[in-house]
Amino acid sequence: MKLCQTNPITGAAAKASISLATAYRIGKDPRLPSQKKVRRERRRPDPLAEIFDGEVVPMLMASPGLRPIAIFEETMRRHPELGGAIRRTLERRIRAWRAIHGAEREVIFRQTHEPGRLGLSDFTDMGDAAITVAGHSLDHRLYHFRLAYSGFEHAHVVLGGESFVALAEGLQNALWSLGGAPREHRTDSLSAAFRNLDACARTDLTRRYEELCSHYGMTPSRNNTGVAHENGAIEGPHGHLKRAIEDALLMRGSAEFGELIDYRRFIDEIVSRRNARNGRRIDIERAELRPLPGRRTSDYEEVSVRVASSGGFTLRKVFYTVPSRLIGHRLRVRLFDDRLDLFIGGTHLTTLPRGRACPKSGKHDQVVDYRHVIHSLRRKPMALLSLVYRDQLFPREAYRRTFDALLARLPERQACRSMVDLLALAHERSCESELAGKLSAGLEMGQLPDMAALRAHFAPDPALLPNVVIRLAPLAAYEALIGPSHGGAAPAVPAGDAA
Repeated sequence: MKLCQTNPITGAAAKASISLATAYRIGKDPRLPSQKKVRRERRRPDPLAEIFDGEVVPMLMASPGLRPIAIFEETMRRHPELGGAIRRTLERRIRAWRAIHGAEREVIFRQTHEPGRLGLSDFTDMGDAAITVAGHSLDHRLYHFRLAYSGFEHAHVVLGGESFVALAEGLQNALWSLGGAPREHRTDSLSAAFRNLDACARTDLTRRYEELCSHYGMTPSRNNTGVAHENGAIEGPHGHLKRAIEDALLMRGSAEFGELIDYRRFIDEIVSRRNARNGRRIDIERAELRPLPGRRTSDYEEVSVRVASSGGFTLRKVFYTVPSRLIGHRLRVRLFDDRLDLFIGGTHLTTLPRGRACPKSGKHDQVVDYRHVIHSLRRKPMALLSLVYRDQLFPREAYRRTFDALLARLPERQACRSMVDLLALAHERSCESELAGKLSAGLEMGQLPDMAALRAHFAPDPALLPNVVIRLAPLAAYEALIGPSHGGAAPAVPAGDAA
């Protein structure tokens, strides 16, 4: 506009570096754009003008927790002519109303964590990971321990539920791998450990938990029931750890593991990587931890059972077989999360894998070792036909398929005898895995097992082994070597003979 005072409009536009059209527009109306801005008005009628204050607001006031989608559905039921396009408009209007007229909301107070003060424990379900071990789905949880200040983590695979045994084992593994104990240990309400128990049992578990914390010099604490954010220092890391496991499984290319120990090693490796990122803070906090006691405390439950005439005992809806020589004896059983240790008096007998009844149907389970009963089955092979735990008796799938083939093509008595002979061969010749391979190959070719050929293949019959006779030398020969028996000196030996 200043250049227009001394130049024509075309020259002023060129000197101002603007287009001629812009110059003519400014010449006609010299106001700034902000001075010409017109307030934007509604382009269509407000669809909620007649109902928001009269119907929606009363619903919000009567039920402050009502979701917008529920209000939308009720509005559509009352006024179907409005159409579904009003949903976003209604949600924005409800959000704005709540910001001005809504109730006060709970405030989350962030905390300052001190080194060595707080450690937290919790369990998280791993069903979504779809882990399989040896071809079978692994129903399990992870016990998760974490230090609030440094972020040190420990994860332990739990095969059962959120029991005291799982908590005690996982917590002690975490503390001993860390090398110290925090001053306070926080969990949730441990409802899974107390569920379906009477008052005496609840008191006993509470006492055991307090004694566990006391053994390590920790003060036990729990967050309020149903208030998960009070355990936020571990609830949030649950999701981070599970996502890290999911990513590692995708990079691995498979969720199948050969043995349980392989999966546990996989989890330990992921947790170790996460701890390596917080190494400096962990070192700072480790210096503030309480020293560990001289030994671990018990991380098992101990019960007493009697071995029945069926060659085993039932514990927690699971039947376990043991060597038949223990029939009638009372055993002490230590229940760990994944195994049972059996004792008679103070002598350790054996270790059995722990079984669990189906939590949904309550169906009983069996943990059977065919070696415990094979000697009796050889005398009564027909017992195999209707045996309660017949499917669990077979050590591998190939044996079960072989028995089905024998039943389909042979009389029942002959099929049972042949199957018992196969199990006896696997036990006596220690060839369970190799024999399973031979049976699978025969089934693929449609052939039944040939007992004579299998016995000849795996080992010679013990009755055909040579009889080795050892002849002992007379004692007089030894006396001749050491000299007279009266303690005299042995005869001198020439140097050449000694050499």
